[in-house]
Amino acid sequence: MKIRVGLFFGGKSVEHEVSIISAIQAFNAFDREKYDVIPVYITKSNELYTGEATGKIEEYRNIPALIKKSTRVIMINEGNKTKLVCYPMKKFGDSTVAEIDVAFPVVHGTNVEDGALQGYFQTLNVPYVGCDVLSSAVGMDKYVMKAVLKDNGIPVLDCVTVTALEFANDADGVADKIKEEIGFPAIVKPINLGSSVGIKIGRDIDGLKEALDYAFGFSGRVLVERAIQELREINCSVCGDIDSAEASECEEPIGSDEILSFEDKYTGGSKSSKSSGMASLKRKIPADIPEEMRKEIRETAEKAFKCLGCSGVSRIDFMIDGLENKVYLNEINTIPGSLSFYLWEPMGVKYPELLDRMVTLALKRDRELRNLNFTFESNILAEVKLGGAKGGKLNA
Repeated sequence: MKIRVGLFFGGKSVEHEVSIISAIQAFNAFDREKYDVIPVYITKSNELYTGEATGKIEEYRNIPALIKKSTRVIMINEGNKTKLVCYPMKKFGDSTVAEIDVAFPVVHGTNVEDGALQGYFQTLNVPYVGCDVLSSAVGMDKYVMKAVLKDNGIPVLDCVTVTALEFANDADGVADKIKEEIGFPAIVKPINLGSSVGIKIGRDIDGLKEALDYAFGFSGRVLVERAIQELREINCSVCGDIDSAEASECEEPIGSDEILSFEDKYTGGSKSSKSSGMASLKRKIPADIPEEMRKEIRETAEKAFKCLGCSGVSRIDFMIDGLENKVYLNEINTIPGSLSFYLWEPMGVKYPELLDRMVTLALKRDRELRNLNFTFESNILAEVKLGGAKGGKLNA
């Protein structure tokens, strides 16, 4: 019997369109001898739609038309089954559109990759691929991620965090603090976004303020760290879970500027080029680095993946400081663009096999969770008396 996979993508995120590309790539790569795949498109209003058209990339050129020919659904759990039912539900007859055995989120960015969607799946008791709620949230928050990695002895750059309110109330004071603690040039990043969205470099006070103002258009909190001058970026993917993880080949992405831009990542550096997701990026695979450094990066990637509690496939991005000849971990992408399939092919792992590994890991985690106790027998409700307007006191 085939495993029924619900492939979820899109969502209320600035990386909505990138998610669609990544998901359709995955949809086309699944082994249909083993899997039935149900594509579920999440609109920017967080409505779910499925149907034949949602699995075709050309249909997304006109999303309103796509929605009209698709079926809006909601998810419900019924016993041990997870169903996609049409919404509004039928007055008569079965409203079930499909049943799924496992949810496979291929989403990027806030509101979807950050634990929100994972929490939805977990609440419905449906097994899901990839990081759990906590590791998704930690991986998305660049500051929290840095704190966890630093506590585990993994080299990361020091940083300063700033809120939009702090900057609005005292822009000069914020800029002076960053100048003193970080110096120039400084790179400003939204604290919870990917795909190089909202990032700028400040080379002086005025440039820093401009970069901060720009980043606050995408996030209420930003992170500032020193911009490495002689920078090389090296990426490495990891597949596995907290028990066992394996690193992929390393790549060196090639950007058209000192910051690897959104266009570099998804259209090969041209705003007018057709996109194949992260597969569009110009890159060197394997990266042209010494074998000792390659080993260091792959081992550090595996360690970071495990200490963050990740599962499935993630991509971990590193920075080499050419002046110091030192490697720093930059960030983790818990659901990377194109699921980093291109980093596994040099290791002899084809895309269908990578997807199969990810589903297997999801089902393994589900079996482990089902062996844990989530109830505790007691007679506490039989003893509770809540009297009066103020009620009783409960110590939990």
